[in-house]
Amino acid sequence: MLEGRSLIEPGNFSLEETEGLFALAEKIENDDTFLRGSCGGKLLATLFFEPSTRTRLSFEAAMLRLGGSCLGFADPGSSSAAKGESLADTVRMAASYADAIVMRNPKEGAALLASRYSPVPVINAGDGGHHHPTQTLTDLLTIRRLRGGVKDLVVGYCGDLKFGRTVHSLAKALSRYENISMIFISPEELTPPEYIVRHLQKSNVEFREIRSLEEAMPHLDVLYMTRVQRERFFNEEDYIRLKDTYILNEEKMALGKKELVVLHPLPRVNEIAVEVDDDPRAAYFKQAKYGMYVRMALLSSILGVSGA
Repeated sequence: MLEGRSLIEPGNFSLEETEGLFALAEKIENDDTFLRGSCGGKLLATLFFEPSTRTRLSFEAAMLRLGGSCLGFADPGSSSAAKGESLADTVRMAASYADAIVMRNPKEGAALLASRYSPVPVINAGDGGHHHPTQTLTDLLTIRRLRGGVKDLVVGYCGDLKFGRTVHSLAKALSRYENISMIFISPEELTPPEYIVRHLQKSNVEFREIRSLEEAMPHLDVLYMTRVQRERFFNEEDYIRLKDTYILNEEKMALGKKELVVLHPLPRVNEIAVEVDDDPRAAYFKQAKYGMYVRMALLSSILGVSGA
């Protein structure tokens, strides 16, 4: 049972519980009346201390489609945080009005801290470069739908693997599945953090780090592209030097398998050329829509209206 549970990192839910969410999301996808209105009278607080488009809108769309309502802020400057209010007090206040809280914060560990002060479930919508578990649920659901399951795959991650919380979350989540191997493609300055490397080693996941996207392409079943995140750099010169290191275009796509699935958590800048959008292997806009379905499944489950 997920009722009343918080989601701070992908490992908070067992594989069985995660698969249950996917089954629920697929029911919602196939029947747009399923669970419609089930969250009537419920309130979701969306506390976004960092910019967001897809995550915030998909959570709000999910809650509204379930018949619930949303309140919150998309700019910390419009909240009492701008006056110096502590995160703990903000969370306590929001919990007194809402039945669940979705929060994005630039500081690693902020969501875990919030969950310790909140009497209602907290969903981590991204905490700095640490975790983004609902994006991971989105990614896994997309792979499941487009590849027929989550096993026996070579998954490549390309771009900013040092600061990319979506990469960190997905790598940890995929390490629990059968026969998954990984290829990390990045400049030396943006390789995966040590805690991810240690986790994969401990989980006996086969992986390697390389610098060339062209070298990796023929081997991949899934390619997870990411942008180089300007907001994570302390030095503008480093960002400018690294931001165009990898650009996926038609020429590179020609090196990939026929069944390749290309994912991107979005937003993109220029790391995927617009010409790739018409390739049937480009799945990032489908991925964004799956995000709404899986968040509907998650919200209905933690609010206790789905039976999951």
